[in-house]
Amino acid sequence: MATATSRALVPEADGRVRRGQRSGRAIVDALLALIGEGMLEPTASQVAERAGVGVRTVFRRFSDTEALFAGMAARMQARVVPLFVARPRGGDLRHRTRALVAQRAALFELIAPYKRAANLKRWRSPFLRGDHARLVRELRADLVRRLPELRRASAAVVDALELATSFEAWDRLRVEQDLGRERARAVVLRMALGLIEELP
Repeated sequence: MATATSRALVPEADGRVRRGQRSGRAIVDALLALIGEGMLEPTASQVAERAGVGVRTVFRRFSDTEALFAGMAARMQARVVPLFVARPRGGDLRHRTRALVAQRAALFELIAPYKRAANLKRWRSPFLRGDHARLVRELRADLVRRLPELRRASAAVVDALELATSFEAWDRLRVEQDLGRERARAVVLRMALGLIEELP
């Protein structure tokens, strides 16, 4: 039977759990905001200031980096799912290729800062390695779903089109080659349209 003391402690414990959950959400929100602003490796003090929590609270959360990465990934997944679940547009192959490139440009612009930040830590994090592999698989499946003609194409053409429409190609155009969004999209589209000419 619960004693009066134990019953009194339950609301207090529940309150600590709720405060911990709020702090966790605030830290993830702060990390996503700072990374989105271009700060790929924010410090604990920067996160604490943005989240409105103590630095010690951030350090406690940072001690389980895999859980932190998972929380950030779940939040990003909610943002990008609509770009994947949208049904492929109809039309001929060229029309669908243009739609594919437009979709990839929108997706990659959305995830770019977070993907760059994750790439800095991917080789030390089993979670980030798995998350990266999942994204590659989803992009490959989405490519064939939108362009089913690829099922009859040579492996070389499929591989080349997968590369041309990859995040890595987009990031090189935007960062190393310093192209604006529209010019980068035009380059990807030119590559993609050239490759589909080789489809049977």
